[in-house]
Amino acid sequence: MIKNANELIIRATEGRVCMNRDDVSASLVFPIMKSMALGGYDWDSFCTFAGVDPGLFRSPDARIVQGDFDRIIMAAARYTGDDMFGLHQGQRMSLSDLGVLGYVMLHSKTLGKALSAYQKYNFIDCSGLNVGIEVHGTDVVISLFLGNSPGAPSRHFIEGTMASIYQALLALSCRALPLREVRFMHAPPSQTEEYEAVFGIMPKFHQQANSLQFSKEMLDYSIAGSDTRLLDVFQAMAEEVRAKLSSNHSELTSDLNKWIIECMPTHFPNLQEAAKAFLMSPRTLQSRLKAENTSYNRLANEVRKELAIRYLAQPEYTIGEIAYLLHFSEPSAFQTAFRKWTNSTPGEYRQRERKELSIHK
Repeated sequence: MIKNANELIIRATEGRVCMNRDDVSASLVFPIMKSMALGGYDWDSFCTFAGVDPGLFRSPDARIVQGDFDRIIMAAARYTGDDMFGLHQGQRMSLSDLGVLGYVMLHSKTLGKALSAYQKYNFIDCSGLNVGIEVHGTDVVISLFLGNSPGAPSRHFIEGTMASIYQALLALSCRALPLREVRFMHAPPSQTEEYEAVFGIMPKFHQQANSLQFSKEMLDYSIAGSDTRLLDVFQAMAEEVRAKLSSNHSELTSDLNKWIIECMPTHFPNLQEAAKAFLMSPRTLQSRLKAENTSYNRLANEVRKELAIRYLAQPEYTIGEIAYLLHFSEPSAFQTAFRKWTNSTPGEYRQRERKELSIHK
């Protein structure tokens, strides 16, 4: 049982998100909530059972230490009586459940690039959760490990995460994947039949790592999946930014703004890439922009700023996720840039906008 749920949360202080290397985003709890809802279980009743404050997860920027997250998922397994809770949760995963991450993965050209996006996301927004991607000969190994957290993560957490990675890759590629081995560090449960239904093969237990091993050809598989529910939300915001930045601008500037926005789901494009896309040298592009009293860096950062403002208006996205979407190396870099743009931190801006919205309701 978790004795004091309020101690689990690491709250944003003065608009800044506090992140440690052994904590994870509270958004990882949402798939647990979904699984329990699908099973007909009441979330508030479960929270009473587990000793968790239901309000803990209402803030998108809430964070919990890995050990407490493990206790929540193990409590969910006990509450539902499902000894394979983690595995079933991962199996039910859809790209929409991944939110910001799912959007970026859908825009990746190949599974290899989608996996890199997944790896970067976990480094930026989940801190304690790390994903390794290594090529060994003709195979690629995707491994999961938890930063500096003491003790091994629960079986339910590991199995749920590994199953969700596999389901995401299947949804993105829309084809069978050459999965060669599944390895778990933990001991097998009493019943193992369901693993084969999820992965297509029986995992190996008592291994030195938690990993999925594929033929490395899968890295080059094209992204074929789509999720209109996920794409429509982000594309609507991108169109708002494009329309705002294109008004009262030259054709070149408007076209550049549109091109930068189209690149943003997967990367933050630089001057050299822009010049190549517009069939001119970087020097020529800069000269033409200078004649219009602007520069490429200014245009690119205007796109970042306007997208940031719209993302912050969506309460379900964490500041870490927004930093990831805008291709900052870490949330603190986003904090610094946003303060330069608006004289406030992302957290302060979000709180102010919420207050103004409530006043006008």
